[in-house]
Amino acid sequence: MIPAKESFFKSRIKSVGYAFKGAYLLITTEASIKVQFFIGVVMTIAGVCFHLSVLEWIIQILVIALIMALEGMNTAIEEIANFIHPEHHPKIGLIKDIAAGAVFIFAIAAAIIGLMIYIPKIF
Repeated sequence: MIPAKESFFKSRIKSVGYAFKGAYLLITTEASIKVQFFIGVVMTIAGVCFHLSVLEWIIQILVIALIMALEGMNTAIEEIANFIHPEHHPKIGLIKDIAAGAVFIFAIAAAIIGLMIYIPKIF
């Protein structure tokens, strides 16, 4: 007998549950995400203090979310690479370095965007 297929609504609710679980695991277990989360909180407080415009808030929220999402993807790549090849391997190291480099590139862009938003407000 073929098992009944889950309803679309029920499967979406399960997917959202898995996503919340993943976000919770990232924020509670990964040092790099904890740092980015802390920076995001500090920048949110700064945004309130400096009375950001709606556009500035949109940009800041997108930048914070994107850097955290990239950190999450980097963590996922590292985890799968470690699972596939637990011992040190040059190719796995290259893959992990490239993923970390992608986060680094956006972190530089995020810092520049932050400076563009806040320097005019400070001076």
